[in-house]
Amino acid sequence: MQTEPIFGIRAVIEAISAGKEIEKVLIKNGSQGELITELLQHIHKHKVSFQYVPLERLSKYSKGNHQGVIALVSPIIYQDIEQVINKVLKSGKDPLVLVIDHVTDVRNFGAMARTAECTGVDAILVAEKGAAQVNSDAIKTSAGALLSIPVCRAKSMMKAVTFLKQSGLQIVAATEKAESSIYQADLTGPMALVLGSEDRGISPDMLKLTDLEVRIPLLGEIASLNVSVAAGVILYEAQRQKTV
Repeated sequence: MQTEPIFGIRAVIEAISAGKEIEKVLIKNGSQGELITELLQHIHKHKVSFQYVPLERLSKYSKGNHQGVIALVSPIIYQDIEQVINKVLKSGKDPLVLVIDHVTDVRNFGAMARTAECTGVDAILVAEKGAAQVNSDAIKTSAGALLSIPVCRAKSMMKAVTFLKQSGLQIVAATEKAESSIYQADLTGPMALVLGSEDRGISPDMLKLTDLEVRIPLLGEIASLNVSVAAGVILYEAQRQKTV
């Protein structure tokens, strides 16, 4: 599934006003004028993510008259994490959430979503900024899972994870620095599994919110697994523990 970008200042303003699910608005560096001011007012009013970029970045999407503005429209509708969790709790099920902290590679993101759907994850939580885009590559890699599993964007990941914690979910961080392995830890019950990017890991502030840190035992010389593989290993261990 692929959604075409929207080109031009007025067209983007109308798309925002109409409630289109905008992934991000790209604005050419140095853009000014009344229409740009009006666009920024709509962006701030509707809390749409935006970024100033060089002209070359815009040219990747269109060689035509884009007027220095392109909106990337999301092919999915993002959901509210509080509504999703409250719905799961009312159903009597223990919530299972995958929290993805600063993973920007769309194929890793898609692969994680595919595994999440296969292991019964109730929601994927990502940051509004600094996260992989849900584009055609991500959806293809997810084998369509991103079209069925709830994906929730948070303006503040800290507030969103604090909400999960207050809702009774155990916040579990996957990190190679942990003392406990996933086979020693109790991964049953309500849980939010937090994974960070391979280069930066989980942010220090996020780690402070976690209840438990776990690692995957590695027998070879390579120091870490691909983040999507790590997600699969831990999620399936959690399901194994729930069924024994």
